[in-house]
Amino acid sequence: MGTRVQHALEQLKMNGVRITPQRHAILAYLLESMAHPTADEIYRALEPQFPSMSVATVYNNLKMLMEAGMVRELAYGDNSSRFDANISDHYHIICKQCGKIEDFSYPSLLEVERQAQHSTGFQVHGHRLELYGVCKSCSAVH
Repeated sequence: MGTRVQHALEQLKMNGVRITPQRHAILAYLLESMAHPTADEIYRALEPQFPSMSVATVYNNLKMLMEAGMVRELAYGDNSSRFDANISDHYHIICKQCGKIEDFSYPSLLEVERQAQHSTGFQVHGHRLELYGVCKSCSAVH
């Protein structure tokens, strides 16, 4: 098991969250998958391991993991929320054709927050940035 999974489980325990085998599996899957899966994709991936688990179980556990601050929900207008266990500051670039989402970091956007705060007097609590394009696999097809 990866150290990221171990660290996440320890953090949950510290928050008084009981670690069920399903929670462990969902968290591990999210941390290892860089694909930002939907709840359905998580369910399908883990179903062989947990035949009695329902999609509702996956949703409830995701909700609990979000409340614990371990997982972020990415809602991108296509009705299917995707989930991301990388809660560090990073941004997403999304393929308009296949919907694939990749992470990237760009630290100087913090400078944009400072500038916005300075020129408007607002207290900035965060920002969200999404870029849209066509991924390598989709571009290769056309």
